[in-house]
Amino acid sequence: MEQPVKANVEPANAYWARIASNPKFKDLHRKKVKFLFGWWIFSTVIYIVFLASANLAGNLFGWRIIGDINFGYLAVLTLFVYCWFIAGFYAAWANKVADKITEELIGELKKGGLQ
Repeated sequence: MEQPVKANVEPANAYWARIASNPKFKDLHRKKVKFLFGWWIFSTVIYIVFLASANLAGNLFGWRIIGDINFGYLAVLTLFVYCWFIAGFYAAWANKVADKITEELIGELKKGGLQ
C-alpha cells in the first residue's frame, strides 16, 4: 500500500511561535493588557466603593424615589449602564487600535509565507 504524500506544512505550534515572536503581536498584546488592566482596576474600585457606600449609607439606599423604586435600585441600574459603557468603549478601542495592528500583523505574516 502506498503512503500518501504529505505536503510541506509547518506544525500549528510553529505557526504560533512565529506569530508570538512578531513585534506587532507583542505590541498588540502589550496594549491590550495595559488597556484591560487599567479598566479592571478602575472597575474594581468602583464596585468596592459601591459596596462600601451601600453598607455605610444603608439608609440612603432605602430612600424611595418614585413609588417602590428606591435609590438602591437606581444605583444598581447605574452599574448595569456602566458595564454597557465599558463594553462600548472597549469595542471602539478595539476597532480603532487593536484591529489596525491585527490587520498589519496578518499582512506581515502573509508576506512572510504564513497562510
